[in-house]
Amino acid sequence: MPAGGETAQTLDRGLRLLHLVADASAGLTITEAAHRLGIGRAAVYRLVSALTGHGMLRRGGDGRLRLGVGVLHLARRAQPLLAEGALPALRRLAEQTGATAHLTVVEGGEGVALAVVEPSWTSFHVAYRPGARHPLERGAAGRAVLAGRAGHAGPVSTAGELQAGAYGVAAPVLGVPGLEASVGVISLAPLPVDTVGPQVTAAARTIATALS
Repeated sequence: MPAGGETAQTLDRGLRLLHLVADASAGLTITEAAHRLGIGRAAVYRLVSALTGHGMLRRGGDGRLRLGVGVLHLARRAQPLLAEGALPALRRLAEQTGATAHLTVVEGGEGVALAVVEPSWTSFHVAYRPGARHPLERGAAGRAVLAGRAGHAGPVSTAGELQAGAYGVAAPVLGVPGLEASVGVISLAPLPVDTVGPQVTAAARTIATALS
């Protein structure tokens, strides 16, 4: 294989290894990684050596591979770009629904509000701040992410799960490699899902296109 082809293959394997480790909540052993990549243990050791040198992987005391802090550094650098790409659709959604619109991404097994836009014309609305974290099992934003994992693109609605008296509708952002996210709105008044649901789902599709 030409040198350029070998370099591309090594890069591909390294990226695949990062994705495998990211998807393994308990980490991966060298043997497991070799099996899933379809390559020998020696080749995995070489990949691990390079990736740990750049802080992308680390080996715990149990010998299992886990993501390193270098990945977090890259993710934090990328987050402002994600927020910027989502803001136009979030602004339209907030104005359409009269509710606070947000883009929520998965980080460390939790949902994190990455971008938030409040409607300009309402007398009152939910104050929802970027950086707010919550379990994926609670609230429309997290439940929409879980629905997306199961292949469902439609809206999810909840009431009072994160804040008493607050109502949420959210839909997953699908089709963006490496990103688990949802788009939603939150309001202090009940939201008509038959109207707001399609608006939220359309915003999620628009943001997926903008971020792809």
